[in-house]
Amino acid sequence: MSEFENNERIDKLKAVAGNDWWVDPVNADFIHLSSLQKVSVREKSEFQEIEIIELGSFGQCLILDQKIQSSERDEHAYHESLVHPVLLSHAVGPKRVFIGGGGEGATSREVLKHKSVEECIMVDIDGKCVDVCQTHLKDHHRGAFENPRHKLIIEDAKKILEESADGYYDVIILDLADPVDGGPCYQLYTDSFYQMCKSKLASGGILVTQSGPCGILSYLDVFTPIFVTVRSVFPQHTYPYVSNVPSFMDDYGFTVALKDVEPTFIPKYTSIQDVDERIDERIEGGSSSLKYYDGETHQRMFHVIKPIRDAIATENRIITKDNYVFMPSDVDQMKKSSK
Repeated sequence: MSEFENNERIDKLKAVAGNDWWVDPVNADFIHLSSLQKVSVREKSEFQEIEIIELGSFGQCLILDQKIQSSERDEHAYHESLVHPVLLSHAVGPKRVFIGGGGEGATSREVLKHKSVEECIMVDIDGKCVDVCQTHLKDHHRGAFENPRHKLIIEDAKKILEESADGYYDVIILDLADPVDGGPCYQLYTDSFYQMCKSKLASGGILVTQSGPCGILSYLDVFTPIFVTVRSVFPQHTYPYVSNVPSFMDDYGFTVALKDVEPTFIPKYTSIQDVDERIDERIEGGSSSLKYYDGETHQRMFHVIKPIRDAIATENRIITKDNYVFMPSDVDQMKKSSK
């Protein structure tokens, strides 16, 4: 079946479902339906289609190019997983944090919970998307954009990083859209980009990137090549971890890499007690300010299942400017990746 034929099939399903259902084609053989309560925004920027919708299962949701990016009911699982293992692994608590992407402001919200943070710079290329999120997703950002420690820049994250002084940032967080062919972010998953990021980290600095779907049927799509690409730049201390995000219909993967770090602060080997103590010491409100993440959750996230560990051991795709890896879009590719 061609992609065109599959799109026709999806369109027919949407017609049958009517206006009361949101249709999410997870892959060629799996389509998720959720009751559609309300459409608040349906716009198009120069980069992507933007929707804010309310789903019965997940509440207010940000949809970009017809794919769910975050939902009111479970966004904390993604954003707390992206931010806190990294910031708490910094030896003394980071002062300067760079966020690439992060349009909803929820990543900034979590970063700003850390007492040590003096400067949080968020760079997103799509100003229209950020404006929509500021207006319609207030429960996501909760005033983060107005925090005096927060600086929003509408620009290409790569450009702003290139213009930054070497060694300036304690933490770099890449909260980017998945690497889609023709999308706004696929060039920010290459070895040369990660090498540039490394030069912008201070000694003891840490990089984390969201690394795409990481379920039992999806980890080969982009997760394993993203991981080994980061590891090629940070060969000593690069670690995978995984979190469950129900609205994504899959587990989601992350890659963390550490520059010149002390062994006691390697996230994979941090104990439950150490994590819980650091939460209470470093985060405003301590554990009561977090919905998802704590010491036990940390342990679960960094104990990756055997098939993924085996796949990492044999993965040889390094993402370069001459050899991009994209999320599957063609139906045959999706079927191949799910075998």
